[in-house]
Amino acid sequence: MRKLFILLPLFALFIHGTLQKNEKRKAAIIQPRVFLGIRATESVVHGTQTPNSTGPPSLQQSLQQLSDTAVGYLNGRLSTTVIPVIYLLAVIVGIPTNIIILCLLATKIRKVSSAILYCSLATFDLFLLVSLFFKAHYHLLGNDWVLGEAACKAVTACFYGNLYGSALTLACIAVKRYMAVVHPFMYKTLPKKRCTAWVVLALWLAFAASIVPELLVQQTFWVSQLNRTTCHDVMPLTSDSHKFLLFCTLTLAVLCLLVPMVVTTVCFIKILCVLNRSHYDWAMYIKSSSLVFTIFLVCFLPAGVLHFLHYVQLSAGGADGLYKYFNLAVCLCCLHACLDPFFFILMSKSAGSKMHFLTFKGKNFSVSF
Repeated sequence: MRKLFILLPLFALFIHGTLQKNEKRKAAIIQPRVFLGIRATESVVHGTQTPNSTGPPSLQQSLQQLSDTAVGYLNGRLSTTVIPVIYLLAVIVGIPTNIIILCLLATKIRKVSSAILYCSLATFDLFLLVSLFFKAHYHLLGNDWVLGEAACKAVTACFYGNLYGSALTLACIAVKRYMAVVHPFMYKTLPKKRCTAWVVLALWLAFAASIVPELLVQQTFWVSQLNRTTCHDVMPLTSDSHKFLLFCTLTLAVLCLLVPMVVTTVCFIKILCVLNRSHYDWAMYIKSSSLVFTIFLVCFLPAGVLHFLHYVQLSAGGADGLYKYFNLAVCLCCLHACLDPFFFILMSKSAGSKMHFLTFKGKNFSVSF
């Protein structure tokens, strides 16, 4: 009996300790939510993949229980065939043409300030096209990332950073043309080389700032339900780092996509109004400029709007149904990287890179833009 009285308290302590360990273990398990449109249910999962791994980790940590919409997108033809084919076409056409434009700008510079802006745009486009090659590789493998966490961070940061940089550069080019056409006298007195150099410096600083959030947050996660590692497509939103990334991405969508689009639109309308009142025949320039602006809207308007709406939904805890449309819109937006060189040639030929205005003294002068 004495032994029984001694063993009973020890057995009770053992049971109590075991229950406490189980409760701590459950508390440590991550309850994932969706990021970038892939929904995970609020059921218990095994955790997240450790960084710098390309397959299932040894502890079988994963994100699971994705929605049917998420599984359909990650397994469907849109993400495994259509999007990577568009990316590869953009790479095949865009890289050689942007290199040719850089060579032409380096050997046949007629206006240094314009050449600096176009060189910056071509550089942004080249970096974007290089990232598209790796994204196409990821999609063609069935949305399975095999290159590791560091490579996923670099490609994602390069992709979005250069997308923002291209949009901001195109807005700056539009402002430069606006100044040359609408305010020619003020534009003539500006120190254009110095102003353009400062603008380009600001553009690259904005690019550097935009890629920091993507580099700080884990991007790859092993999804046990699909038996693959995703890159940037599936993320939990419970951690502070991913909430920080969500806030930064929403801010960048407004400042680097929507605002440049509005600025470009306003500048284009003002330029057309002035040219229509001019005594010179600018019909060819107006037609070519309208074509460029239309394609700009087709590329950037859906991407900018869906980018903003998608992250607003995520920040408000909404559904993830916009993600596949957002990805398709961003894919179409990337086509501008292979179209910009042709637009540059078209605009140069249509206006001869010069616009003529009449001064108050009755003398003509030309302004390059």
